[in-house]
Amino acid sequence: MADPKKDKGAFEDMSGTGDGDTIDIEALAREYERQAAASDADDMPAEEEPAEEAVSGPNVDAVIAERDEYRDRMMRALAEAENARKRGERDRKDAEMYGGTKLARDLLPVYDNMKRAIESITEEQKAEHAALIEGVELTMRELVNIFGKHGITRVAPEVGEKFDPQVHQAMFEAPVPNTKAGDIIQVMAEGFMIRDRLLRPAQVGVSSTPA
Repeated sequence: MADPKKDKGAFEDMSGTGDGDTIDIEALAREYERQAAASDADDMPAEEEPAEEAVSGPNVDAVIAERDEYRDRMMRALAEAENARKRGERDRKDAEMYGGTKLARDLLPVYDNMKRAIESITEEQKAEHAALIEGVELTMRELVNIFGKHGITRVAPEVGEKFDPQVHQAMFEAPVPNTKAGDIIQVMAEGFMIRDRLLRPAQVGVSSTPA
């Protein structure tokens, strides 16, 4: 608020020195407004300076650790996906190449029986039942052709060959003259391979003649 004493002095200054001087009303009003404005400005509280906020930067070590963790997870996920793709491709190839293993193994006794039947036919039977026997032989050849289409091949050792435990199964051992230990002396049943896998070993008899 304006000080009355200061205002009074201002009025006296504006009134002049003599009693006959004229008072400048407009100048007096302007001076009053100026002093009032100055007084109001003095009464206003000074603006407080904003406190400087402490801004802390990001924790670099934590960010790097988190980045490395996510990268490790991503690499592991990529590796697992690649392994799953390879397993799926391998399983698909195995199914394509060896999917008929069980069925082929179940058909082997049929082959054995038909082979024994054909081998047991006499010349008289061939003459009397030529058409029937020819049909059986054609069926046997067709079965062998189907085996070949599916990668099934025979393992047919000969007497005198060396016993191979990878593809042969020894059903018995016997000392036989003019043979060596480990020689095949009898073939009881042929073996079969399905591509590069053993489907059934050949069943053989092996010589036990000492060296």
